[in-house]
Amino acid sequence: MRRSTLTRTALSALLVLGTWATVGLAPASAADHSAPSAARPASDGLLSAMQHDLGLTKSQALTRLTAEKTATSVQPKARRAAGSSYGGSWFDAATGKPTVALTDSTKADAVRATGAAVEQVAHSARQLDATKKQMDRGTAPAGVNSWHVDPEASRVVVDIVASAKNDNDVQAFVARARKTGPVSVELAPEAAKTLSAGTVGGDPYYTGNVRCSIGFSVNGGFVTAGHCAQPGAAVSGWDGSAIGTFQGSSFPGDDYAWVGVGNGWWTVPVVLGWGTVSDQLVRGSAEAPIGASICRSGSTSHWHCGNVLATDETVNYSQGAVSQLTRTNVCAEPGDSGGSFISGDQAQGVTSGGWGDCTGGGETWFQPVNEILSRYGLTLTTA
Repeated sequence: MRRSTLTRTALSALLVLGTWATVGLAPASAADHSAPSAARPASDGLLSAMQHDLGLTKSQALTRLTAEKTATSVQPKARRAAGSSYGGSWFDAATGKPTVALTDSTKADAVRATGAAVEQVAHSARQLDATKKQMDRGTAPAGVNSWHVDPEASRVVVDIVASAKNDNDVQAFVARARKTGPVSVELAPEAAKTLSAGTVGGDPYYTGNVRCSIGFSVNGGFVTAGHCAQPGAAVSGWDGSAIGTFQGSSFPGDDYAWVGVGNGWWTVPVVLGWGTVSDQLVRGSAEAPIGASICRSGSTSHWHCGNVLATDETVNYSQGAVSQLTRTNVCAEPGDSGGSFISGDQAQGVTSGGWGDCTGGGETWFQPVNEILSRYGLTLTTA
């Protein structure tokens, strides 16, 4: 559903592509990253999307959001209590509690006292992170999609494109990885790819003939995906008018960028609902744990929800590897690149890439927003 020009102008400082833009209300410091708000956890539209994509009732969606906010605040306390025996953590949707992996059972009572459940594992987070970092230093063949630490399995998981599992270079990569630490392999149906698109109709921002989606508004502009354009590239909006230019961009290695805006455009603290759900206010950027629910808005496929599957994943795109991405089972399609990932009312990141589509399903990765804010010294605009 297209909004009128008047409504677009009012809500679209940076909403251009159906992402969370931001109007200049009370900005949250990039260093502070805002704790979850005590206000109502989500709009009716976001709740509807969670019901549709996660198979929840409205009551269950509200209960889950409340539990996830609690888990987000418990997680750092539990990690401190675990000390060197910390093996990672995740949100358990079945119990509604965060779970912390421990290599030393003597720390269990201290961790439980924070409100987290405990699970015994073989390897500490430090050991697993060291294995992943060793893998990050090398290069991967095209048949390797990504690799990440799985705290529940207490291993580093390598995703391989199923059709390439017997490729000699892929097998050699896995063999080298297994020499660095505990590594297991999973098969993916498709290769990972970025999600930009050629110029098509709709509500986009454009850089040349490329269409991407706006992420979140910040002081003076918005953040988006780095693969959409290089610094200095001119940006036009859904109506063809000039928005501004790319002030900073990094890809591969990272996949983030920020665009400075002017020419009558301004920023608003909302995620565009595209006429099918209510727009969602952004109130902070507290990081959701593994297992938490998460939703995405983009200019092609609009609203979809799912769960956080992994953090700090390295993804092997054809253009080069990108590290520190978060993996989800939310679908996305070409043109959604740069769009907003949000959990409740907390900004999470900008869409990087994925596989599949929103008809048959798939997975996506996003670049965490707090890393972008810190890299460029930006301030997230919040309600």
